[in-house]
Amino acid sequence: MQIGELARVSGVHLETIRYYEREGVLPRPARLANGRRVYSSADTRRLGFIRHARELGFDLTQVRALLALQEEPEASCTEASRMAQTQLDSVESRIARLMVLREELRRMIAECRDGAVAECRVIEALTEPAPVLPA
Repeated sequence: MQIGELARVSGVHLETIRYYEREGVLPRPARLANGRRVYSSADTRRLGFIRHARELGFDLTQVRALLALQEEPEASCTEASRMAQTQLDSVESRIARLMVLREELRRMIAECRDGAVAECRVIEALTEPAPVLPA
């Protein structure tokens, strides 16, 4: 299949596919005589793997490492599990920070009386020191 079809089937934008090729996480495809790229079903599966890993927040370095692990089906999955745990820890940390931010915004809004800006609790709260967020 050609790049447009791969983009449609995978849900990955054409420029992103080209970027993945430049970065080496997606192999450069074969080319037809007219220079057009031709992708195989293996490329489609690999792109699906990359897309899913990226949706889970793995960066390209981690994706490369996971792809390398995938190439060794008999190897231990300890490293993949460690990488997933590190990613989960990062996600949980971001969620904790977002929950603090949500509560601060709710408090600001609840205390606002929709009066004049000079008495606006939202504006006033923004001039106060920011709350300390969990690391």
